[in-house]
Amino acid sequence: MSPARNKIAVALIIVCVVALVAILLAGKFGRHPGQMRAAGSSGTALIGGPFEMIDQNGARFTDADLKGHLTLIYFGFTFCPDICPTELQAIGAALDLAGIKDAASAGDVQALFISIDPERDTQDVMAAYMPNFHPVMRGLTGTQQQAAATAKAFRVYYKKAEDTPGSKNYLMDHSSIIYLMGRDGEFIKHFGLGTPPEDIAAKLRELR
Repeated sequence: MSPARNKIAVALIIVCVVALVAILLAGKFGRHPGQMRAAGSSGTALIGGPFEMIDQNGARFTDADLKGHLTLIYFGFTFCPDICPTELQAIGAALDLAGIKDAASAGDVQALFISIDPERDTQDVMAAYMPNFHPVMRGLTGTQQQAAATAKAFRVYYKKAEDTPGSKNYLMDHSSIIYLMGRDGEFIKHFGLGTPPEDIAAKLRELR
């Protein structure tokens, strides 16, 4: 065989070896990471986690209090001019449509309004605000750190939109989502902004 042909043969062998190694590596590393992700994840959203706050009556409320209940949760602030009260009214209407009028008829269903503005949403403010919506709805507040930790656990975005430094007339930018948590304290689904109360009530009736 001529030297030229020897070089070609060697080159072809090298190409084949490289291709074989690539195939083996793809089989070892390209497939397994995906399988590991699937094995390590249930496919459920990472919503919820440890938190601790107080309700409008001063009672301690933690993630343990979600257990054994179907829980609707909304994050917002009492000084919100429109979106928050509209969504809270939707939750109240959904509870009514699901046959929940008061604590006696609530069974294992509860609803929470969690403040992302504890600086202004004190316990007294929450106590005056919550009766506007539904008898079984509880308002949660706490320290700035507690509110931040709770919002983080539920993947809630919020940011203070302060017009004038030191002003108390600021608004809060925040995500607007109603969460439904199961009796095991785990996330079931969410309802986006403007979801009709009928849709929320239908899901509650399905799960009760």
